[in-house]
Amino acid sequence: MITEKISDGALYRLMTWLSPSFPVGAYTYSHGIEFAVEIGLVADRDSLTDWVEAIVTQGAGRIDAALFRAAWQAVNDDDQDMLIWAAEMADAYRASPEMALESSGQGRALLDTLRNIWPDPLFMAWAGKLTNVDRPVAYAVAVGVAAAVAGVPLHHALVAYLHALAANLISAGVRLVPLGQTDGQKAQAALEGPVRAAAEQCQSRSINELGGAAPMVDWTSMQHETQYTRLFRS
Repeated sequence: MITEKISDGALYRLMTWLSPSFPVGAYTYSHGIEFAVEIGLVADRDSLTDWVEAIVTQGAGRIDAALFRAAWQAVNDDDQDMLIWAAEMADAYRASPEMALESSGQGRALLDTLRNIWPDPLFMAWAGKLTNVDRPVAYAVAVGVAAAVAGVPLHHALVAYLHALAANLISAGVRLVPLGQTDGQKAQAALEGPVRAAAEQCQSRSINELGGAAPMVDWTSMQHETQYTRLFRS
């Protein structure tokens, strides 16, 4: 049982940063779901739920949770070397150019927005260290830094981050299949267990246990690059 408490202020900021209304452009990315829908791999609520679960538990969600944890730990431990490691690994662990764009585009937008809206001196210092690495700023790493500076406990931050990932992908699927809003919420509810488990497992693994096992997701992302009709950027 997680007993560490989160303050009202930290919770407010975390909810704001991971809200669909926060201007990182998350709604423009489908993570390959657009091509999966076109060829029938995702065609209804159940297949969308299974697809998103695979991303969260075996694909980018698994990798990004580990990198999020490393970034959070770097700030918490005042360990710049760990932050550099997280940034480098985040740049390397992308299966396709579109997935790299999805990560770096949102990461850059998050840092730019927080610098303007919440110019916390500690955050500004760590954001400067992150941008000085000379690597694209990965979204998971940027949120991890922001959450640590705001005093959000790691477990709560991971659950919220993975929930937001799942919610955005479900929203894309609802629009693409298309599905009704009730089906979308049922899919989100079904993913509560996998999201919570993914957050817990991330914390129990070694920080170096990176890697994913969602090859079909990677393939659909690659195919999306040349898809004739596209609504999403990935």
